[in-house]
Amino acid sequence: MLNRFQFARLRSFRRAAHLQEQVTRRQTVGARVVCVASGKGGTGKSVVATNLALHRARMGERVLLVDFDAGLANAHLLLALAPAHDLGHVLEGRVSAREALVEGPSGLRLLSGGVGRQTLIDPTRRELDRLFKALRPLEEDFDLILIDHGAGVGYSTVAHLAATSTLLLVTNHEVTALSDGYAVYKRATAVNPTIRVGLVVNRVPDQRLAEAAWDRFRGAAVRFLGHHPEYVGWIPADPAVPQSVQRREPVLQSFPDSSAAQALRRVAAWAPIDHARTASAFYERARRALR
Repeated sequence: MLNRFQFARLRSFRRAAHLQEQVTRRQTVGARVVCVASGKGGTGKSVVATNLALHRARMGERVLLVDFDAGLANAHLLLALAPAHDLGHVLEGRVSAREALVEGPSGLRLLSGGVGRQTLIDPTRRELDRLFKALRPLEEDFDLILIDHGAGVGYSTVAHLAATSTLLLVTNHEVTALSDGYAVYKRATAVNPTIRVGLVVNRVPDQRLAEAAWDRFRGAAVRFLGHHPEYVGWIPADPAVPQSVQRREPVLQSFPDSSAAQALRRVAAWAPIDHARTASAFYERARRALR
């Protein structure tokens, strides 16, 4: 039978082991990762992603925005940044992923996708595997990683969707945007049945049209797939947004009281963003999805 001193030592040892287990788990899992995608270009996906990153950074989180619209990146323009390096340099092994980062407003970090890089527009499985391996260490440096994907369901996007727990799907109220957004949702849930998807209807004239678009999307998803995403909300067509783009500033920074900025803050408060963790490292899962 343990005496009081031995019992105290055993309890202290168990507590230390428990704390170490928690630290190890955090080190293993790393950052929460949220993918931001759309079915077609022109939905304002990158505007949503950059403002979401800024808002979360202002909340005190260590935020990384990865512009994976590889070869056609524009997040650096929206943040008035001029990165010396991008994903292409990381893929080529010229710099590490950490060395390619550049600091943006409120301390957020950006990894640019580069412009006009053919290897990034149509990478091979081996190239993507090498790139994902190089990106893996970044998960230990941040609380939240937002990945801004190119429109559609390219090879790299599908690998990311297979690995993530959380997807923010950006669309418009036009029928073509809804149709293409539905295609992304269908593909995402096919490769990852447990993925949590939130739909944002962006650049909408009014709430009536936004809700009609949501009803159309939800109806098609339920009819043909038997399930539907969550409705995160809508963002109005606000002249403050194109003005902020011209100023190369997020609208949350240029026009913080605008209707679009208020709507973007509501999107940034979507609860699943706070719980976007996977059982193992994100980029390890993405590498497995390539095989």
